[in-house]
Amino acid sequence: MSKINFAPMVSIDEAKTIIGAIGDEVTCILISEPGVGKSSILSGLAEMNGDQWRKVGDDFPSDKYDYIYIDCPVKDMMDIAASIPNHQSKSLEYYVSSLFKLDNGKPKVIMADEAFKAPKLMQIIYTRMYLERTVGDTPLPVGSIVFGTSNNASDGVGDNLLSHVGNRVCILNMSKPSHEEWLRWANKNNISRLTRAWAAMNPRAFKSYLDSDQQDNPYIFKPSSTNKQFVSPRSLAKSSVVIERKNNYTENGMMVALSGIIGEAAAKSMAAFIAVEDKLLKYEDVLKDPTKVKVPDEVAVLVQMLFEAIDNIETQDALNSYMEFVNRIKHSEIQSIFFTMMMRSKPRVARYNQQLSTWAADNHIYMG
Repeated sequence: MSKINFAPMVSIDEAKTIIGAIGDEVTCILISEPGVGKSSILSGLAEMNGDQWRKVGDDFPSDKYDYIYIDCPVKDMMDIAASIPNHQSKSLEYYVSSLFKLDNGKPKVIMADEAFKAPKLMQIIYTRMYLERTVGDTPLPVGSIVFGTSNNASDGVGDNLLSHVGNRVCILNMSKPSHEEWLRWANKNNISRLTRAWAAMNPRAFKSYLDSDQQDNPYIFKPSSTNKQFVSPRSLAKSSVVIERKNNYTENGMMVALSGIIGEAAAKSMAAFIAVEDKLLKYEDVLKDPTKVKVPDEVAVLVQMLFEAIDNIETQDALNSYMEFVNRIKHSEIQSIFFTMMMRSKPRVARYNQQLSTWAADNHIYMG
């Protein structure tokens, strides 16, 4: 029987906006399947806040906020706060962990990662932080934001929501990024050309098991499957490292490594892209003679060439020249990949380019 997900969902960008808007008073818990980018929300909020965010060990130094990451399943009571004897007053005093940096008065952005995988006792302790912006008995600085992440209960990875907690937080069901959303991120984060090309040609790898008619999808996470290797936005990014360093090991070693990250089906599919690399025309050679260089027949070759061009085009002249080559490609669907990625990755160059505008007007049916 097909699963159809009728629950309203937000994108990762919508989730960041909501948390930024209400997170100082309402704790949002992001719920989604594994590997879709929930944990990246912390750095995304820093970017949205204009902070100079960087990760140094387990610390997140910044300008406006302290960014604090809590790995909920591995923390116990002494990691958060503890009652310490005061021998002078013969009483117990509650000491909050230095994790929260409460000595500097700066507002915090606190992410409780894997919130519903925490032990039950710890979930109760976190509840006061969610509800009252208090750690132990110590209030967080005014303006502090608290949010959490966890997985769908149907994912079968050990998430349990306490009933009294559910009524105190805002549950945000987060959608899995589409291949276009992931490609926008990948273009900015040094993901290999081959990996991006594969993603562009395999949107099915970004479907969710909660979508209808995905029982035979060989790429994605399925709770019913014993296979723990699958394509997710996270694992696909990790596969890029294997691709970039493929000259360091044998072809078999590369396939085994890819299978160990994205699963056997995706690894075999990606191997087809790797096999045609020697047929790629160099970006510089296309620019020299865009109207006469041979247009490759293989789709995998063309798509990789287009992503190389997207990475390199910086001027109107270069774009005009490369568009002469793109216009010779027989498949408008492949041309549309170039148009879409240029508009989203290089808008400063692409937005006012007459050749791109003409292509869009002539091929609007592919822009849906």
